Amino acid sequence: MRGKIVKGISGFYYVHTSESGVYECKAKGVFRNRNIKPLVGDDVEIAVTDEKEKKGNVEEILPRRNELIRPAVVNIDLALIIFAAAKPQPNFNLLDRFLVMMEYQQVPVTVCFNKKDLAKEEELAEFVRIYRDCGYPVIETSAKERQGIKELGMLLAGKTAAVAGPSGVGKSSLINTLQTNVLMETGSISKKIERGRHTTRHSEIIPLGGDTYIMDTPGFSTLSVPGFEKEELKNYYNEFKRYEPDCRFYGCSHIEEPDCKVREAVRDGGISSLRYENYKLLYRELKGIRRYQGR
Repeated sequence: MRGKIVKGISGFYYVHTSESGVYECKAKGVFRNRNIKPLVGDDVEIAVTDEKEKKGNVEEILPRRNELIRPAVVNIDLALIIFAAAKPQPNFNLLDRFLVMMEYQQVPVTVCFNKKDLAKEEELAEFVRIYRDCGYPVIETSAKERQGIKELGMLLAGKTAAVAGPSGVGKSSLINTLQTNVLMETGSISKKIERGRHTTRHSEIIPLGGDTYIMDTPGFSTLSVPGFEKEELKNYYNEFKRYEPDCRFYGCSHIEEPDCKVREAVRDGGISSLRYENYKLLYRELKGIRRYQGR
């Protein structure tokens, strides 16, 4: 039987199958011998050992499409980056860190501004413009007023999406709203995987029906700069790419070099000054890390 690992704790893997629900499984020793660890998000083949108790063994891990470093999850089709449009005001430095991390790991991103009912219309329109101009799809929602929920559901249909964002932005409310039509199924899953010794909070996947899943990842609430060199950072700012070839110096860092077309674009309004200031902060942070490490 084929399914997807929706949670893994203490050597137990909870595998959701569209035919029969969730099975509590152990992994065969062959994976340890091959130095392979099943991860949340893995598509697997299982052998059922007890249908009544819904128990089984993971027999095979199917090929992975991608693998995130932090948190360690696989087969992500989309990262849904959720920030509040207001109350609290968006932390754009943190938002840009999320975007850099996803660009680095080659995971498609959609930015979601929730609580649109609390935001000033002109202010929200500017937030949306900044990130759409960088090439990111942006969706506006209000979990409270159920605005944008249909569009969000269509965006997620048939995908495994990792939800990222800080606390207080309405992630849980949005997820609960999306679950409205599958509460019975997710309720039974929660009962099975949260019982007894398995109550520690880990990354887990919430089935939304069919082949649509949301991955709730507590490790995504904050982010450090990923482990690359400061010279690489510019590669993960899409809006720089159209101007960069015309910079005077090959390998221009866009920080202080003369005749830098990226900085000119910032001055002329072609690149968001908000995004550029965050770029400089991240660049200096990476530079400081390298200096500290003595490289």
